[in-house]
Amino acid sequence: MDAQPSETSRYNELFGSLNFALIRLGRAHRALAAQLMREVGLRPEQGAMMMHLWSVGPVRQTSLAVQFSKDSAATTRTVQRMEQAGYVRRRPDPTDGRATLVEPTAAGNALRPRVEEMWRSLEQDALADLPEVERRHALELVVNLGDALSAKLTKPPHPLLDEI
Repeated sequence: MDAQPSETSRYNELFGSLNFALIRLGRAHRALAAQLMREVGLRPEQGAMMMHLWSVGPVRQTSLAVQFSKDSAATTRTVQRMEQAGYVRRRPDPTDGRATLVEPTAAGNALRPRVEEMWRSLEQDALADLPEVERRHALELVVNLGDALSAKLTKPPHPLLDEI
């Protein structure tokens, strides 16, 4: 009687070993980020957006769309959810009344230590079982893979792809 291939080996055959590993890594990373961010009422992309706002200060909503490679409608929905939760506010850009600035509120700023710790914890969890030399190699490998795939794009990568 022939043994059935494992689910993993079947997906490796369908997608290729590296593709499957990257998909699996991305899903696991996103799931753990979602689990952590849920503790403060955010989704991972909202946590990343808050980190960006804390880093650069108020920005145009259109800049957030570019930064996070989202269309304007998706960005608007994300910002609206964060605004309804009380974490950001929108106001007209004083230099261009047609544009809207997004900035953290006091409630949003109060989340900063916890959200920053969650991102640190996520990175530590990903690397926890690796010796220091392998941690450096893993980062270098992932960066190199990203660079190699970006170089194959038929149109230029998003201008801020390296900053995400």
